[in-house]
Amino acid sequence: MNPNLQITPDGRLRHLLTLEGLEPALLRQILDKAEELDAATQGPEKKLGLLRGRTVINLFFEPSTRTRTTFELAAQRLSADVLNLQVSASSTSKGETLLDTLKTLEAMQADMFVIRHEASGAAHFFAEHAAPGVAILNAGDGRHAHPTQGLLDLYTIRKHKGDFRQLTVAIVGDILHSRVARSDIHGLRTLGAKEIRVVAPPTLIPAGIEAMGAKVYHSLAAGLDGADVVILLRLQKERMLGAFLPSLGEFHRDFGLTRERLRHLKPDAIIMHPGPINRGVEIEGDLAYGERSLILQQVQYGISVRMAVMALILGAEA
Repeated sequence: MNPNLQITPDGRLRHLLTLEGLEPALLRQILDKAEELDAATQGPEKKLGLLRGRTVINLFFEPSTRTRTTFELAAQRLSADVLNLQVSASSTSKGETLLDTLKTLEAMQADMFVIRHEASGAAHFFAEHAAPGVAILNAGDGRHAHPTQGLLDLYTIRKHKGDFRQLTVAIVGDILHSRVARSDIHGLRTLGAKEIRVVAPPTLIPAGIEAMGAKVYHSLAAGLDGADVVILLRLQKERMLGAFLPSLGEFHRDFGLTRERLRHLKPDAIIMHPGPINRGVEIEGDLAYGERSLILQQVQYGISVRMAVMALILGAEA
């Protein structure tokens, strides 16, 4: 994959496909823009005119509620026209290729495609074939990347914990199948997190994760010890095609966050989760919206972060 595909010659975002390889200054620019837009939409009037006249197409080849609706809201709050394409009912189910779909929709004068696809690299494929002036925003491709989720996680951590260089972050759960974990690790490493931990049974740890800058733990107590932030990952049952775990109950027993296990974290540690939550699996039910949890705030921040990415890519100025 071409690492420079998503950056223009003058260093601006052309597409957003992955956080891997992005410069710290660019990540900070996106987070700063999200903070600015978050503040600008706190009043009763939440609509800004930054993308008036632009067209954004949500092209989801995988089902999604939270991600698709936050992208839709983000575009609408910037005053863009938004089309949600139900791909399962489109021509792709009749044999039309991905490239045919892209070119057909480009002919409708779309400015940006927000794409989610089950195949790793699909967003890069679209970006490589997109017409000049048409932007591609990756909303999750296979196990590869989910850059806006990574950005909203970074935004949440920075807003509530400050300097990444002082922070130990534990990512717990299905690391193997998680594009969120990969995006989080790339972003945390780029912004200089003190320590990045991945915590899971051996069957859910991918090969090469340590080369990305993460320390591997197979004990939840050890992985949580002294952590400032814990990011719980959804156990992705739809992606688990082999015998990765004996049972969901056993996973919760060994790796689920419970009230008793909070004692391993720092007293002011925060709890995050990209959603949707499997209650009683990744987390004890009442902790999900408890005093340490920022799970609902993450949803709100996700709108501002996605607004920021859209505004920066399409060249709008606040």
